[in-house]
Amino acid sequence: MESIVFLGLNLQAWITVITIVGIFIVLSRTRIPTMVVFLGALTILVTFGIVTEAEGMAGFGSEPVVIHGAFFVVIAGLMQTGVLYWLNKHLLGSPKSYGQALLKLMIPTASLAAFLNSVNVVVLFIDVVKIWARKLNTQPSRLLLPLSYAATLGGTCTLIGNSSNLMIAGLYADQSGRSLNFFAPLLPGIMCTLTGIGLVLLLRRYIPSRLSPENSFESTSDYTVELLVPTDNEAVGQTVDEARLHQVRGGSLIEIVRFDKEIISPVPKDEFILGGDRLIYSGQISEILELKQTHGLVAADHHVYSINEIDSNRKLRTAYVGFGSNLIGSRMNESDFERRTGMVLVAVARQGKRVDIQPREVVLQAGDTLLLESPPKSDQQIEDVTRGSLTFFDSHFVPQMGRKTLVATIILIVMFLFSTFHVLPLMASTMLAAGAMLIFRCCRMENIAKYIEWDLLLILGATVVISTAIVKTGIATGIADGVLATFGHNPYVVMAVMCLLVSIISEFVSDVATGGIFLPVVYQQAVTLGCDPTPFVVSLMIAVTTSYSTPVGSSTHMLIYGPGGFRFTDFLKVGVWMHFVVLAVNLITVNLIYPLH
Repeated sequence: MESIVFLGLNLQAWITVITIVGIFIVLSRTRIPTMVVFLGALTILVTFGIVTEAEGMAGFGSEPVVIHGAFFVVIAGLMQTGVLYWLNKHLLGSPKSYGQALLKLMIPTASLAAFLNSVNVVVLFIDVVKIWARKLNTQPSRLLLPLSYAATLGGTCTLIGNSSNLMIAGLYADQSGRSLNFFAPLLPGIMCTLTGIGLVLLLRRYIPSRLSPENSFESTSDYTVELLVPTDNEAVGQTVDEARLHQVRGGSLIEIVRFDKEIISPVPKDEFILGGDRLIYSGQISEILELKQTHGLVAADHHVYSINEIDSNRKLRTAYVGFGSNLIGSRMNESDFERRTGMVLVAVARQGKRVDIQPREVVLQAGDTLLLESPPKSDQQIEDVTRGSLTFFDSHFVPQMGRKTLVATIILIVMFLFSTFHVLPLMASTMLAAGAMLIFRCCRMENIAKYIEWDLLLILGATVVISTAIVKTGIATGIADGVLATFGHNPYVVMAVMCLLVSIISEFVSDVATGGIFLPVVYQQAVTLGCDPTPFVVSLMIAVTTSYSTPVGSSTHMLIYGPGGFRFTDFLKVGVWMHFVVLAVNLITVNLIYPLH
């Protein structure tokens, strides 16, 4: 297989190239989950013998994966002991203007993201920002987009601020035998962060104001109707399916409230109708009301379907269909979601407006907001059964502050000090911190799983293996030589060309994937040019996170897309300027701080 050579690359190299191109195409053009795509690519590389089984398994035990896994435990401790809750509560105040609000939001967000990872910070702040927006009498979108930008910018300042930073640092250590300092990207990151915050303030009039999806769900009477079954109705004694009362024109039966307050939801087709039953429908109210004439039902004199009355038993939950959700492209009446979770879809909102068709007939899209009636389960149970389908942001966990809050804070600080002053390598200090969180009971073992992003760990492991294949097959050397032949041997030009290329790709593909695939190429270019690889690597770290113009290349953008009611093009107005200006500042600052030779 290796003897067949075409354009300087053997057959194994071409299989690797086709696999990598396939990753980019599939991720940018389909809804297949990133984890599945990368595991598929890994399978191809192992099957064709491009990497050995040992190399394939080694990726999942590599430094970036281990550090991330340990850091998730640290985050669990900070969340459960209230450290992050305390920071969150005391960072935001009552600004006098929108500009002041942006500063109060973006500066703390960027600072926290540098140490707690940008994705964790955005997840922490989303609910608070939505409440804060209401207090400031503005739409959440006006604050959520700056929140995402600030977290991404701040994450460029340290090795753990963005997952891609850690991935690139780990691969660099494998290639060079040297480890980057925890604060290696700090100064360029700070300059890019300050520039980005300044641009957001300058262009704040272009930040879109979108209706909050929750605005569509403020009044239950707008999307539900309750009809009473008279005792002499001919449907009494029949099943809801026999009486043609289950799926009706314009809506569906989501709940039956019996005379003794028993609540039946979801309603099975073979449920019998009793006199005095209150039938709760969701959908097009005007069409559903026709049941009064066609089926002899009457309007209920007391509407029991309200949050206050059913909260002790069943409650309303708001969830968002995220990118990669297995519900995208499906209708609820074609899915087993309701049967599997015990939840019932009540209404759907898209881009801040309620979708005015029967909810269970709506073809769901990424960013849709769903109003669901939930069974009396804990937030953790609900999130467990809906994992991979929906993301909930209405869980109001308030931790108990106390001695463990201080202990968790000390553990976090010691972890940073050990790593910064090289007392221990980053992996060792992170694992030590995770162990300390468990030993001092800052987090419970049974609750850790909800904080671990298993998909990300699998993607990181697979990316390490793909990077190994790029080096092993000579692709890195081939691309590096090709770029040098095209653009000459000026290191500044080569660095700028590569950073521009990866920044554009990262607008459509995750930063982790882009960074892992291009690090071997950039490193080889630096070696061929006789330059210190460090400035090339640091500039690459920041370049792969400059995905400000689309919601699909950035994990933080995908988190705010649903809660903000955004449209795909909303990110372009400010994002294009952010992309190119921050990229230019990155290149200038890196070359001023790090000598090439």
